[in-house]
Amino acid sequence: MIVWINGAYGAGKTSTARELAGLLPDSTLYDPELIGDALRRLLPGKRLAEVDDYQDLPSWRRLVVDAAAAVLAEVGGVLVVPMTLLRQEYRDEIFGALAARRITVRHVLLAPAETILRERMAERREEGERGRRQGAHDHLPAYRQALGWLTADAHVIDNGRLTARETAQRIAEAVTTDTAAVCDIVQTPEPTRETVAAGVLLFDDRDRVLLVDPTYKAGWEFPGGVVEAGEAPARAGVREVAEELDLTLDRVPELLVVDWEPPRSPAYGGLRLLFDGGRLSEPQAARLRLPGPELRAWRFVTEEEAAGMLPPQRYERLRWALRARERGRPLYLEAGRPLP
Repeated sequence: MIVWINGAYGAGKTSTARELAGLLPDSTLYDPELIGDALRRLLPGKRLAEVDDYQDLPSWRRLVVDAAAAVLAEVGGVLVVPMTLLRQEYRDEIFGALAARRITVRHVLLAPAETILRERMAERREEGERGRRQGAHDHLPAYRQALGWLTADAHVIDNGRLTARETAQRIAEAVTTDTAAVCDIVQTPEPTRETVAAGVLLFDDRDRVLLVDPTYKAGWEFPGGVVEAGEAPARAGVREVAEELDLTLDRVPELLVVDWEPPRSPAYGGLRLLFDGGRLSEPQAARLRLPGPELRAWRFVTEEEAAGMLPPQRYERLRWALRARERGRPLYLEAGRPLP
């Protein structure tokens, strides 16, 4: 299990985590900032200059998960993780990858009032803390913006007038009594080889396409998922639409594209199929539901809007699927590009 202590800079995460590691049995302090420090030494300056924060590095997010899994395999018990996560897509990626490894996460947010946060930042008088103090102030707008999803996702503790010890005691009690519940996130096993996945495109009466927002990975997606052993891909798409959107398709969807996705470490790639699930009437669209924790939201979007929501290769897959729909014949793609 992981107890992830989130909060703005100056919220008291590290000092609280040290205290909590002494209160929870078989617990180990694990600070992902050390991975950021290592990457600053390992990566070329040119690459580091391309990002504003080491959290923007895919290698950091991947290594945070890999190192957590390795430490838990080594010592077991509980990892106490003090780390600010303000971007929801990074939370999705990291917590989803941990869930895929069957590592549960209890997410706690330390949320003192902003006036107290500013007081704590001002108390950092040491010369070496000036840059860090300014960086903390710079992150306050992002923290305010993130509070909506953070307070909905995490167990919130106002530690404005609490000591680190008192805050840790509150967290320990919340964890042991399940008040700080395990994050409700889908546990999708990581693939060990190439996979076949089936997605279904659904349209509204304005020919906008339906996209869904998964809780377990970054970026929007098409309704669908991995084809199970012995399952026909089109039937897998029908099953996934029913599971994800509580929608029963009345016909087998028609194939639009077959896209071969090359392996890119740590992913294995495989075949990605998109099917045409047809147009939904207004009453059908109004009845769409998200019955499980796998998806956060759904939305009908134009092709132009989808370009800003889907990862590049996924968008290319959609773009060519829409062309195939217009032409009335399926297309074969490799890495999102059609072959003659």
